[in-house]
Amino acid sequence: MAPKQRKPTPGSSSASGSSPAKAIPHIDPNSSFTPESFEKELESLAQKAQSETTLHYLTEQSIIYLKSAALLSLIALYSTVSQLNLSPTYGSIPSSKWHSKLIMAGCFAGWSTNLTLNRVLPFKPEKLLPLLAVYVPVVQFFLGKVSSTLTAQWGPLITEGLTLLPLVTISAACVATYLEGADLPGFLPSWIRDALPGLGGYGFYKLSEKILGRLAEEHIGQSVLNTRVGMELALAGSYAALAPSKLLVFALPALLHTALLNTHFPTGNALANLNKGLESVGYVVLDRKESLTGYVSVVDSPKEGYRVMRCDHSLLGGEWVKFLNQGQFKGNQVAEPIYGVFAMLEAVRLVKTPEKIKDHEAKALVIGLGIGTTPAALVAHGIDTTVVEIDPVVHEFALEYFQLPKNHTAVIEDAVTYTSRLAADEKGQRFDYIVHDVFTGGAEPIPLFTLEFLQNLNALLKPNGVIAINYAGDFALPPPRIVTNTIRSVFPACRAFREHPRDMEDFTKNQRDFTNMVMFCTKDPSGEVKFRHPNNRDLLNSPSRQAFLYPQHEVKEEDFVKAEGEAEGVLRANDTERLVKWHESSAMGHWGIMRTVLPDAVWEEW
Repeated sequence: MAPKQRKPTPGSSSASGSSPAKAIPHIDPNSSFTPESFEKELESLAQKAQSETTLHYLTEQSIIYLKSAALLSLIALYSTVSQLNLSPTYGSIPSSKWHSKLIMAGCFAGWSTNLTLNRVLPFKPEKLLPLLAVYVPVVQFFLGKVSSTLTAQWGPLITEGLTLLPLVTISAACVATYLEGADLPGFLPSWIRDALPGLGGYGFYKLSEKILGRLAEEHIGQSVLNTRVGMELALAGSYAALAPSKLLVFALPALLHTALLNTHFPTGNALANLNKGLESVGYVVLDRKESLTGYVSVVDSPKEGYRVMRCDHSLLGGEWVKFLNQGQFKGNQVAEPIYGVFAMLEAVRLVKTPEKIKDHEAKALVIGLGIGTTPAALVAHGIDTTVVEIDPVVHEFALEYFQLPKNHTAVIEDAVTYTSRLAADEKGQRFDYIVHDVFTGGAEPIPLFTLEFLQNLNALLKPNGVIAINYAGDFALPPPRIVTNTIRSVFPACRAFREHPRDMEDFTKNQRDFTNMVMFCTKDPSGEVKFRHPNNRDLLNSPSRQAFLYPQHEVKEEDFVKAEGEAEGVLRANDTERLVKWHESSAMGHWGIMRTVLPDAVWEEW
């Protein structure tokens, strides 16, 4: 598709305007007529005709570019919204595996077939856009229910292939058709005029995707229209406003399904209907919200007696609610965690230091809240505890549905920004204990494991202090080794412990070894990390802490995997691709593990 050649300059001999016959003014015999006045009137008429022609030309060109920009902006926003709708079912990393390839395929298909579509369809292709958009939530809803069959490998591809791909294709075809009427400067070489609309359109799309995508993620959950399905409906409405047609009558079934039956759309009885679908597997969703880090919900298992907090396709933590204020647990200051690693993090208090740290004088910094298991224990020991959590909904749910005490200092902010600012302040607060426990979702949040971030934590740790760093990853892959090397480069004395011993059968059969590892480190270059044995006060009358508080399964150097050709070294902020390339494998493995922790229906009914 090539744009039209530049049109004649407005006002030239071939430009549209008044015909020569109509341009000659009527001469009144009684008037004082001179050749000069006749010439002036001709000039006035010519200028008026040129002005009208120029205005028509500019209006026509403006409409072309505005319509093209509108369609590109809508599909750019839909790109992000589509990924947001897949992440609760598949996780953000598996959802993105095929995404950019589908976008490119749709752009190519639409750009190269616009003439065919215009010839074959009995209506303008743009009339299809609102109809395609309004059925996207319906397709996502039903395909999500068979995600265990589709798997994280193919589910996102199939879902976006049936939803986003048609939208991109038709949008690209419409933009290509619009830009055929674009008037590009005639002095440009023909090959530039041919390529410029496509390159310019794609560049505008990428810029819009970055800006609008960030805005969508920043404001998600602030209203019904800012939810995942709400944004899809708003986009469908925008398409309908841009290309109204009689075809919209066929959108009614999709609108009714989304409004009345789609449990992902948080209106009316959606939560009650969602829980009806979970009755057969014995789970109940107590609350749910869409927020910065993903879809966050609180899920109860009344039969088993535990409660978990979910974020997208992973768990932030959980506790046994059946033990609360029952029997031997009556009056306990903390709840029983369902995962042993959260109890092991509290062993940061058991590390021997040159000078004994007194609880009532100590200050602790916790990076990442989860359900608040570790902060709650530190507060129970009388330690002044500051928690840094980026997601306000996670903090809200931890206070409301879990045993996080209110007497802590909450900092709702990005940990990188907070620690950088605090470390730069020489008179700022410093801490006896730091616990680094960030949500991973199958892959480490890279900025929180870089050399630069760990150096800031080192600056915030007192000389006599101790830091505990929780890392969740697949030890059958190289990233744990890279992260460990980076930590050891900052903190001279460290020891690492796994949550459980390696499952050799799973490791041998599936080449998978996903686990939580906690590294305990100090700033003493000549010291060795040693632990005192816990006493009754340390255990807080908790069987979970009795079993898991004291670190047991130490990780040795030979347990780490090194990739072929992988250079030794540390992870720097400007060299994060070393870890990104392994994210897909780790996230796919994590998805499979999560599907064994909770039934498929719990992940699919969000």
